[in-house]
Amino acid sequence: MNDKTTDGACACPPDPDVFDTRPVEGEDADEELALLAKALGHPARVKILRLLARRSECLCGEIVHELPLAQSTVSQHLKILKDAGLVRGTVDGPRVCYCLSPQTLRRAKALVAAL
Repeated sequence: MNDKTTDGACACPPDPDVFDTRPVEGEDADEELALLAKALGHPARVKILRLLARRSECLCGEIVHELPLAQSTVSQHLKILKDAGLVRGTVDGPRVCYCLSPQTLRRAKALVAAL
């Protein structure tokens, strides 16, 4: 699978357009919401999500230039977002291309709306 655009930049594969039928209440939903809330619980991670939402592709180096943080700190924030499923990353040689996971964002919205 080739995840590169014609200009050489990375592009994330499309998010599966699957209707999520999991319940938005109950113990499992509460744990899922807590995990997502923890990932969203830092202003730098919120800023990363906003940056990715404005772009169809983004490399880690470009994210670093947008934040007043060290590359290692940005990488840690990206790892937390990726572990929570809010961000997807694909490796392209020495580069990692990050993008949002719309499916997980929709799930987070549904979980919050059910509060």
